[in-house]
Amino acid sequence: MNDKKSFGGNIMKKIFRALGLALVVLVLAACGQSEETTKVKLGVVGDKNDQWEYLQEELLEKENIEIELVKFTDYRQPIVSLDDGSIDMHSALTEIYMDSINEEGGYSNTTLGYTTLNPMGVFSEKIDSLDELADGALVAIPDDVSNGSRALLLLQTAGLIELDESKGLLATTSDITSNPKDLQFEEMAANQTARALADVDISLINNDMATDAGYVPTQDSIYLEPVAESSKPYYNVIAVREDETDNEVYKTILEYYQTDEVAAIIDEMSAGSSIPVWDGAPTAE
Repeated sequence: MNDKKSFGGNIMKKIFRALGLALVVLVLAACGQSEETTKVKLGVVGDKNDQWEYLQEELLEKENIEIELVKFTDYRQPIVSLDDGSIDMHSALTEIYMDSINEEGGYSNTTLGYTTLNPMGVFSEKIDSLDELADGALVAIPDDVSNGSRALLLLQTAGLIELDESKGLLATTSDITSNPKDLQFEEMAANQTARALADVDISLINNDMATDAGYVPTQDSIYLEPVAESSKPYYNVIAVREDETDNEVYKTILEYYQTDEVAAIIDEMSAGSSIPVWDGAPTAE
């Protein structure tokens, strides 16, 4: 009789043990589901992305957000790719450029938050100062409206040309009203302006394109775009689709970006050539 009780007791223990193990497995599975990694494709332009490489580790470790960097070589493609769903966000463009391409192509890229101001510079392999620029000099500028206009406005600030004021921030070479040195302009894709240096007298190069070409804008340019209140249209942005500005994952990514740690990485990476401009950024103007 005692043997039967012992046998029955052992059976019940095994059953309860099995049930307990099954319960543990279910709990662990549920926990695993609640901590599932969220994957986000982020478009960038250029190869130097130290701040995003840092954030890849931070966001994965602390928020279970996995950032995949999708690298582009021109400025337009991130806009198209965001709109067609190939990427989820981008961090590569000035707000004025994004808005102009949105209007032109009917896209809905929308600013989630500001990142940096990256002043455009004048570079040359032939002269050390704009005072040395000869009459009839050949000048390379980007061929898209917003970056091309930015280049022309920079030349106006430097006192080399004058532009039709009514054109505002979207002037073209046809809007030049005064050109005392008879400068000749060669328009090309923004990612070609650094490569053109050997063939022109001066080239106006976007900050990130200059950095990718091995230049430090604050040190290697012969004239650098001044930072002023009028610079705001050229603030770079993190952008998402218009109907996703309330996405909590995207807001978290922006929050992690707009920190002192990221500002320090940007400053070191760019040797002070790139300026954080979000509210509270330690080096913002």
